[in-house]
Amino acid sequence: MIRVLHTGDWHIGQTLRGFSREAEHAAVFARIEAIVTEREIDALVVAGDVFDCQNPSGESQARFYALMARLHAARPAMTIVITAGNHDAAGRLEAPRPLLEAIGVRVIGNVRRRDGAIDPSHHLVPIHDASGEVAAQVLAVSYPTAACLPPLSSVGKTERGDPSPIVRGVRDLYGQLFEAARPRLGGLPLLVTGHLHVAGGLESEGAERRILVGGEHAVPADVFPDEARYVALGHLHKAQGLGRGHVRYCGSLIPLSAAEQPYRHGVTLVTLGSGPAEIEHIAIERPVPFLRLPAVGDMTLDDLGDHLNALALDPDLPLEARPYIQVRLAREGLLPGYRAEVDRIAEGFPVRVVDVRVAVPPRAAIAIEEAEAPPPRLSERDPEELFRLAYRARWDEEPGLAHLDVFHRARADA
Repeated sequence: MIRVLHTGDWHIGQTLRGFSREAEHAAVFARIEAIVTEREIDALVVAGDVFDCQNPSGESQARFYALMARLHAARPAMTIVITAGNHDAAGRLEAPRPLLEAIGVRVIGNVRRRDGAIDPSHHLVPIHDASGEVAAQVLAVSYPTAACLPPLSSVGKTERGDPSPIVRGVRDLYGQLFEAARPRLGGLPLLVTGHLHVAGGLESEGAERRILVGGEHAVPADVFPDEARYVALGHLHKAQGLGRGHVRYCGSLIPLSAAEQPYRHGVTLVTLGSGPAEIEHIAIERPVPFLRLPAVGDMTLDDLGDHLNALALDPDLPLEARPYIQVRLAREGLLPGYRAEVDRIAEGFPVRVVDVRVAVPPRAAIAIEEAEAPPPRLSERDPEELFRLAYRARWDEEPGLAHLDVFHRARADA
């Protein structure tokens, strides 16, 4: 029997409306250190998005490497498996691999092949029990970039009838990975990782990108090998189980957007033995409160000061300890420029307002959204969407699979 701690979506270096999360990350990482000792964890699996951007600051990288060293010191026999997410630069994450392996850390970036075949030694990580025997295997798979997937033009129909070549490509990728690893499994329990959107998973507004290539952002839960006792997922920030419950997102450690204010953030403890995986969600207390004002319904702008005053906060709270506030306002009587007025009122209180939402009558919701939504920035547009627009403008037809295949490979090279 072994104990695996499943975590992910750390997003080191993230800011929320310009506010640093450094103090919060320090607190939740300290809690993870305590958990690996208290629960006698044999393996820590980080399912992608270690950093918030592909070019993290020196401070963010230093924080990550210091954490790896502390975790190794806290639990020297523990294996740590790190996979790259869509926010991570896989090559950059893998660069210090020889040094990290010296302290029991395995980093897996893009899919590695030799002579066109999957290299199982790169993706299969043995997990040892307390006696030092190999007791389970982790098939570690990062975010499937276009370069990781088989050529779309070569992906045929599947027995399960996947309508999209992208979904078929992801299924084919996991099939190739499992077949390459199968001879080395030795009948041991298998844990598989993934960083992608699985159909049925609840995504949080404004925090998670729709990431699969080809315009397909979700795959069915059955793309993973049937032999997997547990599938450790990253990308969605809400802790949730899918399929038979063994396909699971552990969720992020802290709320990464205002939409995540109601979530129960934490990590997942997975116990692997002779039977089905035993799964336990371990909640991690928020280092900083994240409050919704009012707690139920909405209020007028004139009531905001009274609600803030009722919090009875210490006026000398340091900035990093001040609670985040989500404000919900009634639309009736609300004048233009209300956002600046919210900031003006909040300035007199030790809080950080990170989200202001206005209640919308159900029938008017669509019209208001269309009228108020700002035009998308270029950085928010998916490159494939732009490619499709350009192709249609030039040739007056949709690009075919061969064109998309070439585009995705050129994008991966870039």
